[in-house]
Amino acid sequence: MTTALIVIDAQQSFVNRPYFEPAEVPAYLNAQNRLIEGFQAAGLPIVRVFHVQPDTSGADPFSLESGLVRPLEGLRDFDAATTVHKARHSALVGSGLDVWLTQQGVRRLVISGIRTEQCCETTTRHASDLGWDVIYVPEATLTFTMTQPDGSPLTPAQLRARTATVLDGRFARVLNAEAALQAVTEKDAALA
Repeated sequence: MTTALIVIDAQQSFVNRPYFEPAEVPAYLNAQNRLIEGFQAAGLPIVRVFHVQPDTSGADPFSLESGLVRPLEGLRDFDAATTVHKARHSALVGSGLDVWLTQQGVRRLVISGIRTEQCCETTTRHASDLGWDVIYVPEATLTFTMTQPDGSPLTPAQLRARTATVLDGRFARVLNAEAALQAVTEKDAALA
């Protein structure tokens, strides 16, 4: 096994945040589900990452007690090769994921999930710095409008473009879902 799809924080918790924008979800799910389907068809591992915050009251939608730390509605069902919980931006901090990937011989990661400029970008940079070959798929990431320091909005499309720009060629190869699947299946077929 050499390549794993990392599905970061694609969880129902986000629906309960005030910044959640449902209009962005269908396009994200379309690309994310294509990646999942492609990895399933190729027999390659898919890793599920959930962001979890400690809160025994259940008031925080990212606490296990909230009942919302579960797959985002509309996400294709898959048997995760492993599921990890994280409390930091990078999926590789404090989750044990780095150890699992190394033990499994995974040398390349395909990054997808929620949020584009936050956990997905941070995990991409961290994974690259640790020596993994990384493919980043912007269309299979979801984010929400942010306010810049000058008060003007930064749209999800602008955030995806900015993130792709700063990652491409430095920390990852930036590909769309179809190109990522083609690159992964060609490489893994050659190694088989």
